[in-house]
Amino acid sequence: MNFSEALEKVKSGAKVARNGWNGKEQYIELAKCISYVNSEGKVINPHHKSMGNNAIAFVGTSGIQLGWLASQADMLAEDWKTVE
Repeated sequence: MNFSEALEKVKSGAKVARNGWNGKEQYIELAKCISYVNSEGKVINPHHKSMGNNAIAFVGTSGIQLGWLASQADMLAEDWKTVE
């Protein structure tokens, strides 16, 4: 599937990955109700007018990266797939 189709799957709650990614068990998914702790120890629940407090999370072998950004290669790839 292409990136547009993969993004729609993510928005509907699915986990997707590329066949071309080197690491096994790597995927992206929608992170909802995100928050963070600022330098004063206060929990901040950000809210953006057009996207609420959601972000795309990259789940990889070293942990989770919130706010993942697709590379040019990822956006042009046709090897996206849904994963469990």
